[in-house]
Amino acid sequence: MKAIPARSVRPAEMEGGATFDFAADVVAGLQATPKRIPSKYFYDTAGSLLFEEITQLPEYYPTRVERGILTENAEAIAKLLPAGRALIEFGNGSSAKTRIVLRAARELSAYVPVDIAAEFLEEQAKTLRLEFPSLNVLPVAADFTRAFDLPASLRTMPRVGFFPGSTIGNFDPPDAAAFLHHSGLSLGTGAVMVIGVDLVKNEAVLHAAYNDAAGVTARFNLNLLARINRELGGDFDLGSFEHRAFFDRGHSRIEMHLVSRAVQRVSVDGCSFDFAEGETIHTENSYKYTVEAFQALAREAGWRPIRVWTDSDGWFSIHVLANEADAANQPGPRRL
Repeated sequence: MKAIPARSVRPAEMEGGATFDFAADVVAGLQATPKRIPSKYFYDTAGSLLFEEITQLPEYYPTRVERGILTENAEAIAKLLPAGRALIEFGNGSSAKTRIVLRAARELSAYVPVDIAAEFLEEQAKTLRLEFPSLNVLPVAADFTRAFDLPASLRTMPRVGFFPGSTIGNFDPPDAAAFLHHSGLSLGTGAVMVIGVDLVKNEAVLHAAYNDAAGVTARFNLNLLARINRELGGDFDLGSFEHRAFFDRGHSRIEMHLVSRAVQRVSVDGCSFDFAEGETIHTENSYKYTVEAFQALAREAGWRPIRVWTDSDGWFSIHVLANEADAANQPGPRRL
């Protein structure tokens, strides 16, 4: 297939302005009880780079283990991805895992990374165009948790969804089901989804992964406040907050928080917010599933499990799902 000329990231899907959404979501979250900020706002350029650093840490098993599963089973996965399809990746990251799939599935026609961090996305796209010159690389700067438009050239092309990194675990389960359902509508009847899902495991392993000795995850968490200061005129004193992450067994999830170390008042976007000592901002959840629990969630959302692979320790899983023929006619979950 003839390659489409390279082009820059498409920001049109960010209608209303990403800054406006960021400000509105931060103010609403800090006004809530308990306080919270959506984890998608971790990923400005600085946050994306910090996360890439996290993925290299010895304690942070998900990236290493998922990459191993993909590498070992790339050919088998590629056989489940029909030729001529476009690979749509929800969230881009470093593209290291994407490369494993692209090298194995050489008959894919296009690759569309969708990510909220536009500058980081464009840099990754430039690198991939050089590495895969016959592949149409069409980055889209958008919040993939909301409706967005795909490039017009793909509207009649069958699609494969790619959602690695267990990012699905950052959604509460009802929202995860809603995301999967709406993704099925976007990808179309007959689509395939390849998705990474972190599994329930020893709590000591989980604790270490989100509380690394080098403090990179703490810097990643605190960068959210630094971003608010940079972009929204906030006056957070980063030294007055600290990172906290723990496993909530009842919800089967890791929770990440920023903890106020003192009684203080903070201003953001013209609004003031009071913090008690020990009060937290809830910044992220990371749900851990069993294989059976995730497959049940996928079925609820209109997907049929085809294959699943895990590592030898049973720490991580990669699922291939098929969009059911009648998924577009199902009402599906309503949240998200």
